[in-house]
Amino acid sequence: MTVSQQELAGRLAERERELAQLRAEVARWREHSARLPVRDDSDFTSVSGVAVDPVYTPLDLSPGHWEATRLPGEFPYTRGVHPTMYRGKLWTMRQFAGFGTAEDTNARYKFLLSRGQTGLSVAFDFPTLMGYDSDHARSEGEVGKCGVAISSLADMETLFDGIPMGEVSTSMTINGPAAMLFCFYVAAAEKQGVPLARLRGTVQNDILKEYMAQHAWIYPAEPALKIIVDMFEWAAEHTPQWNTISISGYHIREAGSTAAQELAFTLANGFCYVEHGVARGLDVDAFAPRLSFFWDVHNDFFEEIAKMRAARRIWARHLRERFGARDPRSWKMRFHCQTAGVSLTAQQPLNNVVRVAYQAMAAALGGTQSLHTNAFDETLALPTEESVRIALRTQQVLAYETGVPNVADPLGGSYYVEALTDRMEREAEGLFAEIDAQGGVVKAIESGWFQRQIASSSMRFITEVEQGRRVIVGVNEFVEEEGAPIDILRIGEEADRRQRDRLTALRATRDAARADAALEALAAAAREDRNVMPAMLDCARAYCTLYEIRHTLEQIYGSYREPVFF
Repeated sequence: MTVSQQELAGRLAERERELAQLRAEVARWREHSARLPVRDDSDFTSVSGVAVDPVYTPLDLSPGHWEATRLPGEFPYTRGVHPTMYRGKLWTMRQFAGFGTAEDTNARYKFLLSRGQTGLSVAFDFPTLMGYDSDHARSEGEVGKCGVAISSLADMETLFDGIPMGEVSTSMTINGPAAMLFCFYVAAAEKQGVPLARLRGTVQNDILKEYMAQHAWIYPAEPALKIIVDMFEWAAEHTPQWNTISISGYHIREAGSTAAQELAFTLANGFCYVEHGVARGLDVDAFAPRLSFFWDVHNDFFEEIAKMRAARRIWARHLRERFGARDPRSWKMRFHCQTAGVSLTAQQPLNNVVRVAYQAMAAALGGTQSLHTNAFDETLALPTEESVRIALRTQQVLAYETGVPNVADPLGGSYYVEALTDRMEREAEGLFAEIDAQGGVVKAIESGWFQRQIASSSMRFITEVEQGRRVIVGVNEFVEEEGAPIDILRIGEEADRRQRDRLTALRATRDAARADAALEALAAAAREDRNVMPAMLDCARAYCTLYEIRHTLEQIYGSYREPVFF
C-alpha cells in the first residue's frame, strides 16, 4: 500500500509540530535548570575535554541518524557486526602476558588457560620489540623484563610447548619485527604438524602508529609498509584465518590523544594500509576481511562506547564507498580492546580493580570481539598470578553475572550515546580532512603533525589533573597515607643468562650453511623487490635469529631516524 503525497505531507507536518513542541519544552527546561545550583567540583567535560550537556533529546541527533544506525549485524554495523552478538558467542578473553624466558611464559599461559582464558596474547620484551637478540649489546639489562624474550624459532617452540597451536587463538603485540615473529610462529606450528590454514590469531604489525606514538620501529615508512603488504599477500593464500594486522589506537591513546583523535588517527592508518594493498594490485576483498583493530578503553564510560560504535560505522562506509569493497566481511570492523594502562595509578592500586571493571563493561557495551583486562598492579611491575586471576575473573563476572551480554547494543537508542556516536563521527571526518591537507598519513608523520597533536592533548589532560580540575581518585583527591606494600613480580638477571646460553647453543648446533643461504636469499628478495615472506619463513625454519633477519633487511632498506619536531 503506497502512501499518498497528501498523507506524507500530513505526517511531515505532524513531525514538525512535535519537534517544535520538544524545542519549546527543552528551552523552558534549560531556562529553569540554569537558575539551579551546580556542583563546583567538576567542569562537566569528558576525559577528552569536550563539554557534556546536562540532558540529551532527539534534537541532538544528526539528520539521517536512524538510517545510519539500523540493527545489529546490518550495514553500517553501528550496533555490532553480528546479529546476535554475545548471545551467539562471548568475546574472547585474552589476557596479555609474557615475562622472562619462553619457559617462564609458557607456564603462565598454561596457568591462564586452565582457569578459563580463551585466547593467548603474547607480550614481548623490549629487545624483541626492537628486533634485537637477547645477547645483543643493546639488550643488556632488558631481557625478559617487560615481556618474554624471543630470539629464534627455538624460543617460539618452547613458548608454545604443550599448547595446541591449531586450537588456540594467539595475538602477538609486535610491530617493527612483526613479520619475523609471525614467521617464527608459523614455523613452530609446522613443527607441531598443524596445517597453516587452521592457525587463528592476530599479529599487531601496525608500524604507522609506532611512528606516531610508541616508537618501536626499525625501517623507514615505505619499506616497512612494503613488508606489511607482503604479509597481506602471503597470508591471504596460506593462513586465511589469521589477522595480518591489528590497527591500533591503543598506543595513540596511551600517548595522550583524545578519544576522537584515537578514532580518527587509527582509522586513517587503516585506510593507508588499504591504499597500499590496492596499489600493489591486490583485490581489496582478498585482504580487508583479515584487517582488525585494537582500541583503548579509557575512563569516560559513554565516550568509549560511542567511539567504538562510530568506528564500525565509519569503517563500513569508507570500505564500501571509497574502496569499492563488495564482500560484507570487508565492511565489518572486528576489534580487540584493552583497558587503559595509562589510567592505572600507583597510589591506592586496588582502586584499579574498579577502574578496570568499568572499562571492561564499556568494551562489552561497545561490542568488542576480544578483551584484555589489566591487572591492578601493572603500574608497578609485571602482574603476579593473583592479580592476573582477578583481572580474568573481572571478565568472567561481566560475562556470566551482569546480563550485559544478553542484548546486542543495550545502549542503542540512548539519546546521549547516539548523539555522542554522531559527534565522534563528525570529529573523525574533520580530522581526516586535516590529515589529507597535510599530504596524507606518511607525510603527516614525517612532518611531526600527528606527534604534535597527541602531545598537545596530553599536556591539556596533565594540566587539568595537576590543577585539580580533573579528579583522579587517590592521586589528587581522596588521598591517603601509603598502605601496606603490594607484592609484585620481580624479574632477575637469570633470564638474561639463560637466553645467552640458549643462543650460544643454537648457533653452535644449527646448520650454519643453511642459515647463511637463507639470509642471502632474503637479501636477494628484498633487493629485487619481491615478496620477502617466503624467504623470511625459510630463515625462521633454518633457525636464523631475530637480529640476523633484521640486520639483513636493514642493509637493504636502511633504518628510520625520527626528525626533531619540538
